[in-house]
Amino acid sequence: MARKKEYIESEVVEKAMNLFWRNGYEKTSMHMLEKEMGINKFSIYASFGNKHGLFIESLKSYKKKVNSIFENFKNANKGVEDIKEFFYDSVRICDENGNQKGCLITNTYNEFSEREDALIQEEMESFMSKLKELFIEKLGMDDSKDKETILRQANFLLLAKHGLVAATRVNSPQEIEDYIEMTFKNI
Repeated sequence: MARKKEYIESEVVEKAMNLFWRNGYEKTSMHMLEKEMGINKFSIYASFGNKHGLFIESLKSYKKKVNSIFENFKNANKGVEDIKEFFYDSVRICDENGNQKGCLITNTYNEFSEREDALIQEEMESFMSKLKELFIEKLGMDDSKDKETILRQANFLLLAKHGLVAATRVNSPQEIEDYIEMTFKNI
């Protein structure tokens, strides 16, 4: 007879997500996950298959966590101002109680950049292409920009966003604000 789960899966995934966010995939051990999640490794294996499966669920949980920022960005209609506000919103989420510094997606993107991991790459590419499409859409609201300029600016903003979230881990709020303001002086 199968045992009943003694935990709520979404809650333990959230705890794992925060641990991965804080330490990265490689530096997060199964022992650390057990301790943080409050469940044993057998339960982790039974529910998620392995550490990698749990990490994939953590990335999905993170995407849900930041979905409201994306929805606000997607539904806004002020073009470049919307992108700038999205940058500020991306920084603010790190200031919320319980959140870690930086962006779990960007941290993962950097950690897995030289590894071949189809599932992680799929998650990263999905997130990045969605973000780039939104940048292109918002930049395209300015009729004076041609398609080539829009694409170049979207690429620039994607890299600037990576830099921004990496900077939130170590730079002061004033330096972050200056970074955002200077980024948009070039757009």
